[in-house]
Amino acid sequence: MPQMAPINWLLLFIIFSIILIIFNTLNYFSFLPSTPTQSQTSSPQYTPLNWKW
Repeated sequence: MPQMAPINWLLLFIIFSIILIIFNTLNYFSFLPSTPTQSQTSSPQYTPLNWKW
């Protein structure tokens, strides 16, 4: 029945949207950034800025 075709397009759109959201969340949460070690978090070296004006 051709009158039922929009329901199929709506169902395809909903399925595609759900798959897209799941795929993006899995990619986002699967990335683990490296935590800074103790040597990287040591005291920062401050260089004085001597302006000559």
